[in-house]
Amino acid sequence: MAKATKKPVMKVVKGAKAASPKKEDVDKYLKGKGLDSSREKEIGQHIGYRYDVNLVPDYSRLTPFLKRYMEVMGWDDLNWLEDVHMGYEEGRAAVFDRNVNGWVTIPAGMKLPDNQQDRDMIARELLIKFQMSRKHPMVDLNKAYRKF
Repeated sequence: MAKATKKPVMKVVKGAKAASPKKEDVDKYLKGKGLDSSREKEIGQHIGYRYDVNLVPDYSRLTPFLKRYMEVMGWDDLNWLEDVHMGYEEGRAAVFDRNVNGWVTIPAGMKLPDNQQDRDMIARELLIKFQMSRKHPMVDLNKAYRKF
C-alpha cells in the first residue's frame, strides 16, 4: 500500500502584498544605451542574441500578415521565426537579418507598440517582407552569380 504524500502548505500572512513582477520599460533600448551587462558596457553595444529561445511567441498577437504567411506556408507555428526579436541598433528599432549579417531598421516614423511581444511580431513581419523584396542584397547576388 502506497503511503499518501503530504501536500505542501502555503502560509498566508495577513497584510502581506503579493509580489508582482517588475515591469521593465519596453523603450529602454531606444531611450538610453540599454547596456545591462558588464560585457555590453565594455564593448559599448547591446548584445541582441541573449534572449531565451525557449520562449514560445504568443500566437494571439500574430499580425494579419503573419497569420496569412503561416496559412500559405502550411505551418502550425512560426518555425524559423520564433527566435527573431526586435533589436535595437544605434538608437533605432531594428531586426537582424542573418542572410546579410546586418540590421534592418524599421521605417522612420513607425510607431511601436508598448509590448515586446507585439514588437517581436512586427520584427518578424519586417524581416519576411525585407527578404522577399527586390531591395534585398541576395537578389543582386542571385543575378550576378546565378549559374542556371
